Amino acid sequence: MKIAVINPNTTASMTTAIGRVATATAAPGTEILAITSAAGPASIEGPYDGALAVPGLLREIARAEDAGAAAHVIACFDDTGLDAARSAAAAPVIGIGEAAFHVASLVSHRFSVITTLSRSIPVIERNLASYGLAKRCIRVRAAETPVLAFDEDLETAEKRLALEIEASLTDDHAEAVVLGCAGMTDLADRLSDRFGIPVIDGVRAAVTLAEALVRMKLVTSKTGAYAPPNPKAYVGLPQ
Repeated sequence: MKIAVINPNTTASMTTAIGRVATATAAPGTEILAITSAAGPASIEGPYDGALAVPGLLREIARAEDAGAAAHVIACFDDTGLDAARSAAAAPVIGIGEAAFHVASLVSHRFSVITTLSRSIPVIERNLASYGLAKRCIRVRAAETPVLAFDEDLETAEKRLALEIEASLTDDHAEAVVLGCAGMTDLADRLSDRFGIPVIDGVRAAVTLAEALVRMKLVTSKTGAYAPPNPKAYVGLPQ
């Protein structure tokens, strides 16, 4: 099977790291198509960036379907454009945030999320509520580290992330931690070993769930919320 793992921002080096982890996670016989959006912000930090990323994301999903993708993974922790993508795509679409939350709920009673900047906290909190998992998440914390810092200075970014994990364990009594950015994907194993708790990376969670949906021959329901959009003109937008 082919699984498209789409980075909705335009930073190709982040896509390379995401694709490497996705490929290492995938089962034998799964081909990962690691794709960088051709249009959008360099990083997604809050609702404004997320809104600007959606048209480019939808175009890449359409191209991936033409290339035979059996499922799509949106590799942004905000689950940017997830509902729109599920409406547009024939194949199932998994957001790395939603996937990580569900996996955390399977291995812990109470988990915390560590994201990049405080401006991303409201988006994540709204998503948790929408997915029905807000009560399982004790707190969403921010390392106050920009997304691109995990690409440019991983050592310093990891130190700040580790401080928030320590605080989450001490102050919040978290039983597991979800890493709230695709740029953190390389750190999950090391941090899990260091702190002795499950540290969940959304890229791995989403790829694994996407494979499961394909094997179960399940696709997104097109009755109701994710029905295809009605034909109409979209002026000035990529089609």
